[in-house]
Amino acid sequence: MSAPARVVLVTGGAVRVGRAIVTEFAGAGWSVAFTYRSSAAAAHALEAELGGSGTQVLAIAADLDDRAARALVAARVVRELGGLDALVNSAGVFPRTPFAELTPERFTEVMRTNTEAPLFLTQACAAALRARRGAVVNVADIYGTFPLRDHLAYTVSKAALIAATRALAVELAPDVRVNAVAPGIAIFREGTDQAARERLLARTLLRREGGAGEIARTVRFLVEGTETVTGQVLTVDGGRTVAL
Repeated sequence: MSAPARVVLVTGGAVRVGRAIVTEFAGAGWSVAFTYRSSAAAAHALEAELGGSGTQVLAIAADLDDRAARALVAARVVRELGGLDALVNSAGVFPRTPFAELTPERFTEVMRTNTEAPLFLTQACAAALRARRGAVVNVADIYGTFPLRDHLAYTVSKAALIAATRALAVELAPDVRVNAVAPGIAIFREGTDQAARERLLARTLLRREGGAGEIARTVRFLVEGTETVTGQVLTVDGGRTVAL
């Protein structure tokens, strides 16, 4: 009798990098749960696609800014998929917040989504992850270390997520490993024209876009490709931060 599939929960899994992470784990034989907030059509399409290929998949509509939703999501995954081996905190927002226009309310909103939600979802999942000696991967950003003008709230939120990654590695050891991936140019935003793409890629050493798939493969490596890496932030940016 074959062993049951391992289970991963990916937040923000319906689109962009999150979708690539979901697809990567499904292709490797994992059972996959993922959350979505506003991308219902994309979420249902992905659920149908993966389910049709034999993957055990669970799409969960959830606003993880809501404190109660975090515990409900964790409990549902364990109840319906039988446990939890990995958590990938991929959901996030990237708003433009010029310093002169920044308000305490807007700052708090960004921090809630990008830092508070992944931190406390990890807390909600901790018992299940400990039971299987699992792993957590947070999707951070190079801007958490190298600030981006007019995005102060985002920069601070990702810096805090990097700090939380290291602190969680301490708190959850020795049972659960916690790491982060810090993408540079992972996937261009919709509407980015060719000139802008070339200008951004020119800032990297390799002059090419890795794409969401590369981030997804890096996340899976941190989950199943190593047994002793914890508390680390792996930068995937084509060498951009080497030559700032």
